[in-house]
This record gives sequence, structure tokens and C-alpha cells, in this order.
Amino acid sequence: MEFGEVVQTRRSVRAFQARPVEREKIERILEYTRLAPSAGNLQAYEIYRVTSPRARAALARAADQSFIAEAPVALVFFANPGRSARKYGARGKELYALQDATIAATYAMLAATDLGLSTVWVGAFNDAGVTTAVGAPGHWVPVAILPIGYAAETPAATSRRSLSELVHDL
Repeated sequence: MEFGEVVQTRRSVRAFQARPVEREKIERILEYTRLAPSAGNLQAYEIYRVTSPRARAALARAADQSFIAEAPVALVFFANPGRSARKYGARGKELYALQDATIAATYAMLAATDLGLSTVWVGAFNDAGVTTAVGAPGHWVPVAILPIGYAAETPAATSRRSLSELVHDL
């Protein structure tokens, strides 16, 4: 797909087919995600690829969102504040690592769309529950869960604010 088509066709999908996702597609998503820009090129984020039904169910409970368990794969993005703080101090710890993880998760969403897969950004969850579900270190900060799979629904496009509302010219 052309980039414009990827952006225009991406939807938040919360119903997934039982069909497994090809490992090659997940590898491609992860490779594109690895290329995402980051502060100082430190890549101050970590990704858990969750395919275990038990771990996906634990993530679903931590988020109180059952569709996470229904997706065949979930990527969980964590900010790694210490990695960024070594170079950027408090700003790296409190902001840059979070931005790095957010940008990486966005790249993963767009890459999945390009490969004919669907996702939804899940940001509402119990941090400790997510950390425990994947066995992450307690000093990493969970940022997003991206369930990935083949859509079992076709959501309509949602409305967006106009450019005149969003853009402020000086």
C-alpha cells in the first residue's frame, strides 16, 4: 500500500478472526518497528511479542478488555526510562523513553495495516498487571498493548477534527 492508503484505511479493530497470523508478517512488523526514530537513536523501549493464550488472557484481564485474548498476537510496548536517562537525564527518563515507545507502537500499527492485519491501541490497563503478565522488570513502564490479527469486523471511519481546528499558524 502507499502510505496515504495505509493511514486512511487503518481502523481500531476489537474483533479478530481465529486465523493465525503468519510469523513472517509479525517479523516484518517488528523489523519496521525497529526502524522507528528515537531520541538519540537509543531506542529506549522494549517489546514483548505475546502469542501464548495464557499470557494474552492475563493481558486481557489487566486491561479489562477481552478482545486482547482473542487476537492471535499482542505486542506490548514498554518505555525503558533508564536507557534514555543515561544520556538525557530526567527529561530522557520522564519523556523521551515514553515518546520512543509511542513512536515504535505507531510504526507497528501502520506496518500491520500495510500487511493486511488489524490492530487497536490499548492504553487503558493496570500497569502492574501488564508488567506481571509478561514478566517485565518493574522499572520499565508499560505504554501500549497492540492486539494484532485478521479483522472480524469492519469499523466505519471515525470523525476527525478539521485542520482549521488543529493547526495554529503563526
